[in-house]
Amino acid sequence: MVETHAHLDFPQYDDDRGVVIQRARDCGIKKIINVASNVEGSISSTALAKAYEMVYAACGVHPHEASGVNDAVIESIGRLAASTDKVVAIGEVGIDLYRNLSPADLQYNALTGFLRLSRRLGLPVIFHCRQESLEKHDAFDMLFKAMEEALDKPYKGVIHCFSGDRSALFKSLDSGLYISYTCNITYKNAGPLRDVLKLTPVERLLLETDSPFLSPQGRRGLRNEPSYIRNLFKSVSEITGLPEAVIEEQTDKNADDLFFNRKR
Repeated sequence: MVETHAHLDFPQYDDDRGVVIQRARDCGIKKIINVASNVEGSISSTALAKAYEMVYAACGVHPHEASGVNDAVIESIGRLAASTDKVVAIGEVGIDLYRNLSPADLQYNALTGFLRLSRRLGLPVIFHCRQESLEKHDAFDMLFKAMEEALDKPYKGVIHCFSGDRSALFKSLDSGLYISYTCNITYKNAGPLRDVLKLTPVERLLLETDSPFLSPQGRRGLRNEPSYIRNLFKSVSEITGLPEAVIEEQTDKNADDLFFNRKR
C-alpha cells in the first residue's frame, strides 16, 4: 500500500511520530508521501523524508497561505524540491473557495507559479481544490484555467481529497489527472461522494488518509494516522464491489506511475 497524502510533520505527532510510522509499516504500507502546507512544512517534510526510508515529501504552499507567496517563495520551494530525489511532487497547492482564507486572485497567482515550477522540475502536482458549495464549480474552473495557462496536457497530478461532483470528476479524468479519496467517504452524509467514487476508474484511483485529519467513521474527532488506510481500503471495496486485493494492487501501480517511476 502507498499512503499518498499525510502530514506527519504536524505537531499532533510530536510525541510519537516514529511509533506512528512503524504502525504504518506494520499494517503493510510501503511508502508515505508527506505533503507540505507552507515553506516551513516543506523543510520539515523533506527532513522527515530523509530520516525515514519509507517517507517521501511533497513541497508547496496550501491555498490558505497563498497571500504570502511571491517569486522568492516559489524559488525557495524549487531549490528544496530539487535538492533530493525524496521530493516526489509539488504540493499541496490549489484553490480553496470554501474557507477563502486568502483572496482568490492571490490563490490563482500562487497556483500558476507553482504549476510552472512543477513543469520546470518535471514533478507531478498534488492539488487541493474545494469549491464554495457542491453545486458550484468555481474552484475547479479556476484550477483548470491555471493548468491550461501553465501546463501541457495530459496533466500530471492528483486532486487529493476529491470533493467534486460528476462533472468535475469527468473533466479531471479527461485532463489526465488521478483522483484521490480519503476516509470521509465513510461518513454518514457522504452519499453523493460515494456515488462519484463508483464512477472513478480504478486505473485512476489513489487513496490517502490526509492525517491527522478526516479520521474514519467511528473515530471522528480523533487524530487520524496512515495505518487507518486499511479502513479506507475496506470501505472502497464495499462501495465499488472490487476486491481489496485488486484495489491495493492497482492503487500501488497508480502511485508508482505518478510519483515514483519518473525521470526528471
